[in-house]
Amino acid sequence: MIEEIIKETRKWLTSFIIEHQICPFARREYEKESIIYDVVISDNSEEQLLALIFACKKLDEDKEAETTLIIFPNGLDNFDDYLDFLALSDALMHKQGYEGIYQLASFHPDYCFDGVGSDDVSNYSNRSPYPMLHLIREESLERVLAHYPNPEKIPKRNIEYIRELGVDYLLELLKKCKE
Repeated sequence: MIEEIIKETRKWLTSFIIEHQICPFARREYEKESIIYDVVISDNSEEQLLALIFACKKLDEDKEAETTLIIFPNGLDNFDDYLDFLALSDALMHKQGYEGIYQLASFHPDYCFDGVGSDDVSNYSNRSPYPMLHLIREESLERVLAHYPNPEKIPKRNIEYIRELGVDYLLELLKKCKE
């Protein structure tokens, strides 16, 4: 089961995030194999939060790993519950002293930006096969952004590009990740 979830996540990463340059920095880390995939089977929020801190500690110890995708196939299907979990995760990282060390990015099958309708195609930039948290080394992110022209334009570019792809294409892409 865990291997299948990782396989589907990797397929999403390559066929969407990398192929469509949603994150222009993902290809390098994927090819370097510096991404940790951590599947948390538990649907217990305390165990899920503990897994987040363990993932931070793993990144602390493994300097070759650049980033971690923590995948939650159970218990966070409801997007509002996921947002509550995300807020708890952010607070816990702050309390544990990880603010400024790791940045959290969020992905969910039903991701919806605040103030945007759930059917708006722009939400697909953060939609994924499973609920997940993305831990990113802040220092590495700052270093790469310093050499990237106009990084603040990435989200706008993604939304415009995703609108061009269209909902049908994106739905099919997500569906194929789980085949």
